[in-house]
Amino acid sequence: MSDIQRGPISQFIEKNYLHFNAAALMDAAKGYETHLLEGGKMMVTLGGAMSTAELGISLAEMIRQGKIDIISCTGANLEEDIMNLVAHSHYKRVPRYRDLSPQDEWDLLENHYNRVTDTCIPEEEAFRRLQKHIHKIWKDADTAGERYFPHEYMYKMLLSGVLEQYYEIDPKNSWMLAAAEKNLPIVVPGWEDSTMGNIFASYVIKNELKASTMKSGIEYMAWLADWYPKNSGGKGIGFFQIGGGIAGDFPICVVPMLYQDMEMQDIPFWSYFCQISDSTTSYGSYSGAVPNEKITWGKLDINTPKFIVESDATIVAPLIFAWLLKQ
Repeated sequence: MSDIQRGPISQFIEKNYLHFNAAALMDAAKGYETHLLEGGKMMVTLGGAMSTAELGISLAEMIRQGKIDIISCTGANLEEDIMNLVAHSHYKRVPRYRDLSPQDEWDLLENHYNRVTDTCIPEEEAFRRLQKHIHKIWKDADTAGERYFPHEYMYKMLLSGVLEQYYEIDPKNSWMLAAAEKNLPIVVPGWEDSTMGNIFASYVIKNELKASTMKSGIEYMAWLADWYPKNSGGKGIGFFQIGGGIAGDFPICVVPMLYQDMEMQDIPFWSYFCQISDSTTSYGSYSGAVPNEKITWGKLDINTPKFIVESDATIVAPLIFAWLLKQ
């Protein structure tokens, strides 16, 4: 599958990544590429804090080049890509975060920094900047009796141009902006578990907005149950899972739901599966479950190509994307 069109990153990993997790990375990348070449579609799921890790640098180009057909992500990943877009220079990096004392952590809080490992998100420039603009969009919909999904409100905000005044990175490195421009399908399970979700809840509690103005996770599943059969013909839909948790477990369950609960017995299984995770395989965790376990739940077929790369997704995902982009 190698060819002279590939760039130096791809050439390097193909030459050097020959064993263990490195080989699994290479196998997964080639499997993804084969799936697309044979006419398949791909879902990518984002767990953890991949947006704060600036995955958008490579993910946005994957979206633009049509190598991703749908995304499932946590509410945090949905909003944190936009926060990085509008507040990048105000982020604070703490390389020696392991040495921080409880007092050091308290000082960060008092200075309105929220820490994600070695990166502190600035409350005022990130959270509050988005809140001001998204609240107006929520309120307008609420007043008009309209209802949208969480990501649709974000798309409206991005496409309106109101945030352009704040851009602090090259907008081509924002995956949410790339997704909005293509109107890429997104599902955001458990969106309430996010900063914007908490803020929306506060307006509901204060009777400023109706909870029903935000479409729910159940409605996301119903939407996905409609989308999946319409797009799973031919080669089918692959599943590329970055991290674990609800971003992965929620959408993968659409297949057994359609088969078992909707009694659609001809529904295809996911036709490719890869998970990048550093979660250990133990104690019943979804994040650490090996692909074969998913056979028993009716998610994957015996013959579905399955890959697991047990490593740091912030290192692995950009390399796989570089292969797919022939960089």
